Amino acid sequence: MQIIKGLTVSCFLGLSLCSLTDCSAQATAHRSLLALSKTDHMLAIVDPVTLKVTARIPVGEDPHEVIASSDGKTAYVTIYGGGSFHELDIIDLVSQKPITNLDTRPLYGPHGITFANGKAYLTAEGSKAVVSYDPATGKLDWSMGTGQDRTHMIYVTPNAKKIYTTNVASGTVSILTDTILQPNQPAPPGAKPRETWTQTIIPTAVGSEGFDVSPDGLQLWTASSQTGVISIIDLTAKKLAQQLDAKTLGANRLKFTPDGKQVFITSLSTGILYIYDTQSHKEIKKIQTGHGAAGILMDPEGNRAFVACSNDNNILVVDLKSLTVTGHLDVGGVPDGMAWAAR
Repeated sequence: MQIIKGLTVSCFLGLSLCSLTDCSAQATAHRSLLALSKTDHMLAIVDPVTLKVTARIPVGEDPHEVIASSDGKTAYVTIYGGGSFHELDIIDLVSQKPITNLDTRPLYGPHGITFANGKAYLTAEGSKAVVSYDPATGKLDWSMGTGQDRTHMIYVTPNAKKIYTTNVASGTVSILTDTILQPNQPAPPGAKPRETWTQTIIPTAVGSEGFDVSPDGLQLWTASSQTGVISIIDLTAKKLAQQLDAKTLGANRLKFTPDGKQVFITSLSTGILYIYDTQSHKEIKKIQTGHGAAGILMDPEGNRAFVACSNDNNILVVDLKSLTVTGHLDVGGVPDGMAWAAR
């Protein structure tokens, strides 16, 4: 057997194989699925390989949405209460224990939440606003009103320069843009450019709630629970580009597949999962998930989607290639919000 600097060929090959396989396995091992149970008031941590719950952490009375920090160490859960509660639960995912329950007053009804550029951004539906939380200071450090009814779901670009929200009762989408203004002329000595935010309001359809931005950042799709209409917004022009009479009544959430070729839409009233082709704008398939489907989480590593069937108390696993249901998991009663945590 040949020796290479103290290592046998077999050992050398073994180490090479380890570098190719085990590192990937280890990366997956540090990746967890987070899922909320509304009735159990719990955040479940799920192994994405075995689909088994590895931990359950208590949260507030009406948890709706969850997101993890970019380092995967902290989770943030919005406690909604139909727009009347005022609590953001912050959880240590390493020790799997609550850190604190932040009082968001005077902003009420925290709901949609995401993490971008080192901060958590969330909607405050009861206050018609969006707000950011800075983990470095432990405080809410910025907010902006939309003036729209039921500012509900949120998407923030990675550089946190644009924020998109759906305003359910107003039937609009807000585009909030961070703008740098130069000092007025003539400017006083030492004057510097200042930041301001501008809002563009785009009419869609009353009941537009679930939405997503395409992977290329060019389009925003949102579906109306009341009319079943899908509205497609051109984000470059900041204008409504097209509306599809999709009849997705009860539409609750909408997500692009990781490749951007399809859109998944859940219906909370019918339990149907609608799948649309983003190029042809045609329906590809309907899947009857049960009695009511809500949250959707795409898995870019596993080529699958997770669909929270709130009315049936389980989460379905859908294969993105065959568009068939391949399994389910139980995280507690009335599952909804889901997110990934990667360390």
